[in-house]
Amino acid sequence: MSRIVDVSSSLLSTLLRATAGLRVGATGRRPEKTLELYEFENCPFCRKVREAFSILDLEADVRPCPKGGPRFRGEVRRRGGKAQFPYLVDPNTDTEMYESDDIVRYLFDRYGDGRVPLVLSAPLLRDVSSILAGLPRIGYGSHYRKARQPDLPLELYSFEASPFCRLTREALCTLELPYRLHNVAKGSPSREAFVRRSGKMQVPYLVDPNTGAAMFESADIVRYLDETYALP
Repeated sequence: MSRIVDVSSSLLSTLLRATAGLRVGATGRRPEKTLELYEFENCPFCRKVREAFSILDLEADVRPCPKGGPRFRGEVRRRGGKAQFPYLVDPNTDTEMYESDDIVRYLFDRYGDGRVPLVLSAPLLRDVSSILAGLPRIGYGSHYRKARQPDLPLELYSFEASPFCRLTREALCTLELPYRLHNVAKGSPSREAFVRRSGKMQVPYLVDPNTGAAMFESADIVRYLDETYALP
């Protein structure tokens, strides 16, 4: 797929979700330990949970679970009894759960002000639009491509509604590369620290502690991941 088509179709996905995950909303207590999220990019139910993470300005250790992936799908099955996604692990409360709506409600009760935004609570916006949002990028970020696993998880500065961040997350998911997700949506208090680290407010921004690489630009990141981790 050409770059123009990639970006245009990713932007359409964002618009179909009414830019959910673009801005930080009301937040509450902050978790001491990082939450863990097992998901895959083009899953409409996983999308809702990632949006909640962006709105609540939460970080996550993401364990991508593309179809056919040999690593994290089995881990979810061992932990919860079935390969169903998304799957949330909160080490702060010893909570583990399936079901996107239950996870979203839990996150806003625990780390927000208890009020779930309409885009994540109203049935038509919540489910139908999330399914429709996956159609422009159907097939991307959902199936495993053979890859070498890194010794250390990568880091990604991102926010859910960015069409460029979506292209990067698709590549990470396809290669089943675990990463620490740093959400820096508009209004995030984390943006100041991010700018100090990266030098400017631009996402996506990938840091690979395994090679020392750090870079902006989704096209460069996707190329880097392919050249560094993809196997024939």
